[in-house]
Amino acid sequence: MVSDEELLLSFKRGDKAAFEAFVYRYHAPLFGFLQRMLLDAELAEDLVQETFIRIIRHVQKGQLPVRVRPWIYRVALNLCRDYWRSAGYRLESMGLEQIPEQKDTNASVIELCERQEERQAIIRALDQLPDIQKQIVILRFYQDLKLQEISETLDIPLGTVKTYLYRALKALKFRLEEGKEGARREERTS
Repeated sequence: MVSDEELLLSFKRGDKAAFEAFVYRYHAPLFGFLQRMLLDAELAEDLVQETFIRIIRHVQKGQLPVRVRPWIYRVALNLCRDYWRSAGYRLESMGLEQIPEQKDTNASVIELCERQEERQAIIRALDQLPDIQKQIVILRFYQDLKLQEISETLDIPLGTVKTYLYRALKALKFRLEEGKEGARREERTS
């Protein structure tokens, strides 16, 4: 498989097919990342397009990063942050109903309901984390970035990434267990 760096170098030399392959490789992961960050599919798609436009501009100027994967996520994350600043946007104002559901045709209705409840509990717990911890969890577990890549993407030391990730997972575990305990208490009183 051709590396990301080779694709961008080929594009810089005029090979448009190389950039098409690059877009094909990264469109879905970037869209998933931005959709989880913004909770808005249309806005996520707009920012994915803007991410690729910025990448084109950098490549045309000869500004190629050493490691492409963390760099493209940094470009996308910076666009996301710019949107939050410009719109006075806060995650707490968004509803859970705006996040698309995953389809599973083999599951029973009860299993689907249970998965939906678990998914909503995870989303609520994730939204309660500080922004930096939420970004690290999404990059690590939804986008499969390595810790070093997250460090490069967010421009923070590797040790800090590890600390934030540990704290985020601990907080998520606590909030999810707290939610399960509350549901059990509610069932007993009903």
